[in-house]
Amino acid sequence: MPPKKTDQPEEQHVKEKNSWLRRRSVWAGIGVILILLVVGIILTNREPTTFSPEQIALTPVTSNAGWIPYEHDFDGVTMVLVPEGCFLMGSDDGGDDEKPVNQQCFGAPFWIDKYEVTQGDFTRLGGQKAEANAFIGDRLPVDNMAWLEARDFCELRGMRLLTEAEWEYAARGPDNLVYPWGNDFIADNVVYRENSNNQAAEVGSRPGGASWVGALDMSGNVWEWVSSLYQDYPYSADHESNSNVNHSHVMRGGSWDYLGTGYFRATFRIGEFPDSWYYDYGFRCARDAE
Repeated sequence: MPPKKTDQPEEQHVKEKNSWLRRRSVWAGIGVILILLVVGIILTNREPTTFSPEQIALTPVTSNAGWIPYEHDFDGVTMVLVPEGCFLMGSDDGGDDEKPVNQQCFGAPFWIDKYEVTQGDFTRLGGQKAEANAFIGDRLPVDNMAWLEARDFCELRGMRLLTEAEWEYAARGPDNLVYPWGNDFIADNVVYRENSNNQAAEVGSRPGGASWVGALDMSGNVWEWVSSLYQDYPYSADHESNSNVNHSHVMRGGSWDYLGTGYFRATFRIGEFPDSWYYDYGFRCARDAE
């Protein structure tokens, strides 16, 4: 009988082939791991992509909650950023000068003072005015201000007064709030006759009254001059003039000397001649975002 044929050589070949495949898989796995490690190191050391708040503010907001307040100091004065967006200006529940309700949109962000201009900053930055302040204190809002003097001080800072539409948007936001903080009057959020001790308070003394962009005292404390002429609605760019001294200009926000809650609605407006001044007339400034 011929000798029995053995399968040993073929089995050995299969074993060697499988061993080689296993080694190749291991090395391939190690290679993938090394590649991932290298990529991870590169990504870790790579400069992260960041966006400035002003770039973020270029995206229009559609609700107050869609914006996180951001502030920055310019020449030692804190300002808050107001992003692009739209809101409904005016009210059907207010006076005739608040009607008709009209949509206003902002295609560029802008900055506004977080606080009403203080006496300390007004003096430090070279402000000039004819009448002495009714109440004295560096952190008190500057008062007895005429519109002309407010305009000149903002320009001295390289800034400007807010337009009426900007003021109301910064106070109400796209949610179209009645008051800067919400739709219900809250006495503790306002410096007004009931709690003012018959004088203005230090700026920012009512943090609960902050608007959606972080601006304080937009209701109460002192009236705030804006750049706009006191005209009928709907508001338009034609209402703006920094040189017209023969027409009344708008003031917003109410003051410490007023009592009725309606004066502190974000839509309430009055007009006074630009050379008028009084113990509760103040202001804040604005600047375009760069």
